[in-house]
Amino acid sequence: MQTALPPASASTTPAATARRPEIVRRGVESYETSFAAMRAYTDARTADSPDQLWIVEHPPVYTLGLGADRAHVLNPHDIPVVQTDRGGEVTYHGPGQVVIYLLMDLRRNRSGARLFAREFVHNIEEAVIAALAAYNLAGVRKEGAPGIYAADGPWQGAKVAALGLKIRGNGCTYHGVSLNVAMDLAPFSWINPCGYEGLATVDMQTLGAGQARLADVQDLLADQLIARFAGMA
Repeated sequence: MQTALPPASASTTPAATARRPEIVRRGVESYETSFAAMRAYTDARTADSPDQLWIVEHPPVYTLGLGADRAHVLNPHDIPVVQTDRGGEVTYHGPGQVVIYLLMDLRRNRSGARLFAREFVHNIEEAVIAALAAYNLAGVRKEGAPGIYAADGPWQGAKVAALGLKIRGNGCTYHGVSLNVAMDLAPFSWINPCGYEGLATVDMQTLGAGQARLADVQDLLADQLIARFAGMA
């Protein structure tokens, strides 16, 4: 999983009562604006701050994780490259892609216990797989390669969704998940996606979900995420 984790010695805070995350629709927004806003919201959080899912669509941008090797950006073609504080390598965001940022307090998702990063990521992945299944598309995990991949057909093994998270020492998260719906896929070929040379990347429409529309998939994935987090309360 592509997760920037807090130090092992991070202090704990009392768990808060689990609540349904709020959905915030930010529309089309530059990556830099979203990134600054995520950090500001997390900086200002208190025990009473609501968890939120931010739904956004970005203009073309490459983002680099904390451990990213810039050599994996082969030729950016005038697309901006932004350094971030999430886990993972380089990825691409652009029009036609669902992006949901998860501003969550992992210590409030269970009474008296912390939701650990591995379980958090697993539930995000399950939400993506369920969203794909609603369009009769099969998605799977791949050992050692975070994200969700096409399970069968001519695009078997191609990446359709990416995850990258930041988890602070107080258990608060930001960054999130992206799911390719109907994109210009060429910019993925100008990088080694997630640091993997030659990794194929695909979107839902190419996989056969010609009826998939961005707004519908945004709502569906948000609903799937909320359902899984509500079940962990």
